[in-house]
Amino acid sequence: MKEIRILVADASHEKYVDEILDTIREAAKKRGTGIAERTHEYVATKMIEGKAVIALDENDRFAGFSYIETWGNKQYVTTSGLIVHPDFQGLGIAKRIKDYTFTLARVRWPHAKIFSLTSGDAVMKMNTELGYVPVSFNQLTDDEAFWRGCRGCVNHSILEMKKRKFCICTGMLYDPEQHKGEPTPAEVFQDVMKTLTKRNIPF
Repeated sequence: MKEIRILVADASHEKYVDEILDTIREAAKKRGTGIAERTHEYVATKMIEGKAVIALDENDRFAGFSYIETWGNKQYVTTSGLIVHPDFQGLGIAKRIKDYTFTLARVRWPHAKIFSLTSGDAVMKMNTELGYVPVSFNQLTDDEAFWRGCRGCVNHSILEMKKRKFCICTGMLYDPEQHKGEPTPAEVFQDVMKTLTKRNIPF
């Protein structure tokens, strides 16, 4: 079993950005789907702002990544770009990263609704375990900046044809008002709090 560390990313991790973006593109090609293309600068900024999570092995090799975006004046949050490098798949890393991004979002924006658009069974399972429920698209953000990100997907024409009411993806939503307590491990919460406090990142 490889030793994998999950960290809230910072500026020192910018050296991994190009590899992260390449891994996301290759995964999208294999799935036959499009992606919301992000630039090196965009992802690096997420790291600097404490809005990204990275997984590294004992030799500091890139193993996985995800980042957070806020929408609608921070009333909604998405955890996006979840990727695990092919060399590290099958080790449960995606779930660990998801726990960290979810906890990071809950700590920084405790009143925001967290949502997801996905067609992947694995992501839907992780979301369900965290308390997300399937919803119609009209319960998600109406922030145009979010929906522009769907233009890179091969199914975008379906989304437009259906007037953005539904598509191939399933909309899933975590509403904090419907839950008590946190569904992620206590040690994840403690680690996130420790990191944010150390870096003076507001929450």
